[in-house]
Amino acid sequence: MEYTQLTPDFIADALGSIDIYLDSGLLALNSYENRVYRFKNDELGALVVKFYRPMRWTREQIREEHGFLTALSQAGVRAAAPMSLQGETLFEYQGRLFALWQSVGGRQFEADNLDQLEALGEQLGRLHQVGETFSLQHRPKLTTADYLHRSRDTLKQKAQIKADTAREFFDVLERLITKSEQLYRPRHELTLHCDCHVGNILWRDGPLLVDFDDCRRGPAVQDIWMMLSGSRQEQLVQLDTLLAGYETVRDFPQAELALIEPLRAMRMVHYMAWLAARWQDPAFPASFPWFNTDEYWQQQIRILGDQLMALDAPPLSLTSWN
Repeated sequence: MEYTQLTPDFIADALGSIDIYLDSGLLALNSYENRVYRFKNDELGALVVKFYRPMRWTREQIREEHGFLTALSQAGVRAAAPMSLQGETLFEYQGRLFALWQSVGGRQFEADNLDQLEALGEQLGRLHQVGETFSLQHRPKLTTADYLHRSRDTLKQKAQIKADTAREFFDVLERLITKSEQLYRPRHELTLHCDCHVGNILWRDGPLLVDFDDCRRGPAVQDIWMMLSGSRQEQLVQLDTLLAGYETVRDFPQAELALIEPLRAMRMVHYMAWLAARWQDPAFPASFPWFNTDEYWQQQIRILGDQLMALDAPPLSLTSWN
């Protein structure tokens, strides 16, 4: 399998190849796509090493992510940037690509705390200010071709769905794809975090953004909508709070609020395809035992049907919510 090579001895040897020594502790951190470990180095303190999943990103694509993180750090954005050793942030040992970070602590971000939301909005505004001018030449964009069409193809090839359920599932999925494509028409794109949810934010005297593994170019609202939850009224309060912080730095394109539901649909389908594509990794059946059951696919039929109705509903609007 892809990660069986990552024994403690291999990890220690990989670190030693760049003169970083594992002096105590080797703790596996929660990560499914890559493999991430925390350890102690007597000289540098607590560090984190990430081994990238083979065949997911090229060297050029990972270096673009690192370059973006470095640019964000230099601009004062609270984002965890990789360590640079002799001008390099990406390393290789026996065909395995890896990178290092200083270990950073913090509390869980509280999405229902309006003060924290406003502070996050400010940081996202600063992030997007950098993202306006930081171009990506090698990473893919946030597109329906990737998130919907390619995901549908992956599901057809790899998902384990009973024949009767599959017919109903792919019927509603095709309708969702058609409707989402009609609505997803971004007018402007910039370099984003792209996976900005509470699990990728720490609170450490302010929000700290981590895990830019999915960064790519897309509309600004992609880094906003995943912070919205609850009733429509609750989402409007959260959105107003986020944008109060965001707009201290830059204007937010209000027209992009119409992209929230197609973006939600894209994430739903992409997530299912991600699980299906990774199902041969032993970590996935162990962590997601409910996936690939008939009950799961029946539930997804209902959820996609609900999302079709959401696509037909009026988009969120701060100009008419009172």
